[in-house]
Amino acid sequence: MAATDIARQAGEGCRTVPLAGHVGFDSLPDQLVNQSISQGFCFNILCVGETGLGKSTLMDTLFNTKFEGEPATHTQPGVQLQSNTYDLQESNVGLKLTIVSTVGFGDQINKEDRTFSTSKRVSKPIKIQVLKWSGHFPALSFSYRPIVEFIDAQFEAYLQEELKIRRLLHNYHDSRIHACLYFIAPTGHSLKSLDLVTMKKLDSKVNVIPIIAKSDAISKSELTKFKIKITSELVSNGVQIYQFPMDDEAVAEVNGTMNAHLPFAVIGSTEELKIGNKMVKVRQYPWGTVQVENEAHCDFVKLREMLIRVNMEDLREQTHSRHYELYRRCKLEEMGFKDTDPDSKPFSLQETYEAKRNEFLGELQKKEEEMRQMFVQRVKEKEAELKEAEKELHEKFDRLKKLHQDEKKKLEDKKKSLDDEVNAFKQRKTAAELLQSQGSQAGGSQTLKRDKEKKKTREEKSISDGTCTTPGKHPVVPCALVVCAV
Repeated sequence: MAATDIARQAGEGCRTVPLAGHVGFDSLPDQLVNQSISQGFCFNILCVGETGLGKSTLMDTLFNTKFEGEPATHTQPGVQLQSNTYDLQESNVGLKLTIVSTVGFGDQINKEDRTFSTSKRVSKPIKIQVLKWSGHFPALSFSYRPIVEFIDAQFEAYLQEELKIRRLLHNYHDSRIHACLYFIAPTGHSLKSLDLVTMKKLDSKVNVIPIIAKSDAISKSELTKFKIKITSELVSNGVQIYQFPMDDEAVAEVNGTMNAHLPFAVIGSTEELKIGNKMVKVRQYPWGTVQVENEAHCDFVKLREMLIRVNMEDLREQTHSRHYELYRRCKLEEMGFKDTDPDSKPFSLQETYEAKRNEFLGELQKKEEEMRQMFVQRVKEKEAELKEAEKELHEKFDRLKKLHQDEKKKLEDKKKSLDDEVNAFKQRKTAAELLQSQGSQAGGSQTLKRDKEKKKTREEKSISDGTCTTPGKHPVVPCALVVCAV
């Protein structure tokens, strides 16, 4: 028999028996109280709203202290969540309070699509289209995404701690958001599309409590109409805000009354002024003074009573039993864990784990086989590519080798022809030199012969003239004698 069946039968067979005397387990509530006081409590608040609506001031007023922090500007490039944790002590009860602020929320229409920049001059006219939200989610703003991701991240961190083999949940700092105060601008008309979209995205993940910030900016009649308009729009668009519990008879009446006052119109201030015999928190104006804790002026006291003094533990319980359980169930179903099998029979965690493990091993083997086949196929393809590349390299080498041989042969032929030309040139040079030497010798003898002939001619001429004076050659004979002799 399965353990689940035994446990179910044990619960069905439970009987009520009387006690013969005092046992002592009636002190369990006191033990629980003492243990809780020794361990302390934690409470996490998420403040969502546009910059300048007084979120930090309201937190200071709620907890009657001054939290450190710098005012945010309207020039943030995107939505940023700032988380600050404080240790508070009241009487003998310790509270670890975490306040998460959404810096830059609602300052721009679209935090992701920043095609329009105010730092550049626009030459073309801008067309503005007014959209009315009808339950769908148009691409008006993506400001809620960082908030949703932050809440899911806290759920995931708690789930990971819960799934550990050695869990330390009693020492774990629970960072899950217990209450979301959504600050609505006191326009007096209706909710913005951004407000509706954001609250619709958050209502399944956190306890949303809408409040009208700086409610002294509008008159009482306008405030009453504004509350009715907000409630109507929330109901018509299916936004589920947090309702104060009615199951506890001790607080059912006051909670029912306070549910009718939602959303609360609040004012925050840390400035004190003496009115009568006591100091009260006020906001001073030229026309008068608004008292923060005066229920005739605003709903601050109602908010503090419902949020801190009456329903703080219910907010913590709703976060764990409703919102976290929804996230945990969806996450485990994504991982493949189920409570029942296909036949709607109980399915234990061990059986689910074994089935999931076998499924995972089967998928792993299948992927391993696919990867092996893919590897073999790729190896074959790579081998074919390498062989083809090797073949191409061999062909290229043969072509280059043949080309080299042809070039070498051409060079040798050119060298041979050049050598022949050089030899022929040398032979012609030798013949030319020989002819030149012969010509120079012949020219010399002819010159000598011509010189002799010229000399002989001169002598003959001088003899004929009778003026030959060359010694040893011819005697000087008078010309007349020569003629007579003839």
